[in-house]
Amino acid sequence: MKTNKIAFQGQKGAYSDLACREMYPEMESLPCVDFASALKAVEDGEADLGMIPVDNSLAGRVAAVHQLLPETSLHIVGEYFLPVHHCLLGVKGTKIEDIKQIRSHLHALPQCRNLIRSLNVREYISGDTALAAKEVAEMKDPTIAAIASSYAAEIYGLDVLKANIEDAKHNTTRFLVVSQRADVPERRDDTKTLTTLLFRVRNIPSALYKAMGGFATNNVNMTKLESYMVEGEFEATQFYCDIEGHIDDRNVQLAIEELEFFAREVRILGVYPAAR
Repeated sequence: MKTNKIAFQGQKGAYSDLACREMYPEMESLPCVDFASALKAVEDGEADLGMIPVDNSLAGRVAAVHQLLPETSLHIVGEYFLPVHHCLLGVKGTKIEDIKQIRSHLHALPQCRNLIRSLNVREYISGDTALAAKEVAEMKDPTIAAIASSYAAEIYGLDVLKANIEDAKHNTTRFLVVSQRADVPERRDDTKTLTTLLFRVRNIPSALYKAMGGFATNNVNMTKLESYMVEGEFEATQFYCDIEGHIDDRNVQLAIEELEFFAREVRILGVYPAAR
């Protein structure tokens, strides 16, 4: 049964909420307290889709998502890139020189390091950027500011004290769209497609090197490779991999066949159109 809802982690006005509204303006965004709750909302059918951040061009990967997503039965059906333009927000009448504390998400604070250093203020980690804005609005303390979007300022009645405070103009977050059902697009020569894989290599010398060789010899471009321990075991390493190509492409099929020879298990997480 369709809900016409898309789940995201955070409060209304979070960047994930913005990504939902921009990519799926016809859907209702569903706030969730954390990434696990957002993924579970999709698994349980409370939402049709989930909008989950996986990487930021300044802060790097969102490690929690790389750990949680493989534990679900969800499929990746799309991706979205959101340029992130942070603002310094405060209650009405706040002066920048009076700020003593800045609140924001764990990944947002490092993206605005230059401003934070220049103000010489304390940092406080909030659950997400929009929650930080909500907290500042509720505290009504002119010495406390938030780093969040201008959209969050509108929602929570805050002043934008300074706009575009991110350290680099390229500050961009990549989101994955997840669903209960795989939605593999038709293979087309004029459309760029991505395939995401999970695999574990056998515990033998050069296993990873040999597993990767199939992508090189079959001319498959790998755009992302992440590794992390499984169940706390140093000998059990799982790899998350993005490649350019459709699962029906012959060179992709040959590369995966070679990968399977050296891997203990291979799982396709998604085949989906690349974002423009």
